[in-house]
Amino acid sequence: MTTTLITGANRGIGLALAERLKAQNHTITAVCRKSSPALEALGVRVVSGIDIGQDGAEQRLAELAGGQTYDWVIANAGVLQHERLDDLDFDSVKTQLEVNALGPLRTVFALLPCLREGGKIALITSRRGSIADNNSGSYYGYRMSKAALNAAGVSLALDLQPRGIAVALLHPGYVRTDMTANQGSIAPHDAAAQLIERIEALELKNSGTFWHANGEILPW
Repeated sequence: MTTTLITGANRGIGLALAERLKAQNHTITAVCRKSSPALEALGVRVVSGIDIGQDGAEQRLAELAGGQTYDWVIANAGVLQHERLDDLDFDSVKTQLEVNALGPLRTVFALLPCLREGGKIALITSRRGSIADNNSGSYYGYRMSKAALNAAGVSLALDLQPRGIAVALLHPGYVRTDMTANQGSIAPHDAAAQLIERIEALELKNSGTFWHANGEILPW
């Protein structure tokens, strides 16, 4: 049985991942700042009160992991805010860097002792973190934070290769969630199904790849 930890599992993509993976007989640890009725109804282990965007979250994560060994870690928690150059909010930019870039790194660092050799890490990033694909500007904090996450993901893939741990950087698509004000083009459960396919296909030879959930390799 596969043991999987998911951050940001209380709603949206994280909740859909938890639902699908539980149905596939994964043992789920769902990490979030605040739980939700939908998450509680799944009957999985819920660990709430952890904000990965805050210093010290890695200690809390390490404590909660206890003696558990994880096969998959899915760093999904994130935040999206919209800044324009003529209305730039540096606090917003800093928040997104803390949550979207440092948060997943804190998560992986905390769980390193608990990751099974041959395990898998999925970092839920965004094509807005692609420099080559940026043709519309704005979204300073989100773009910067996801580009930083992509850089961290490649380093993690290289550093964890000796332990047989593979790392995927996954763009889920434009998903209809609260984060996108339900304006996306794909439902969370469909996005989750595609993301799971990518994680299942992940191995050391394609570790560090930046994928769209549909299997397309994205430019840096």
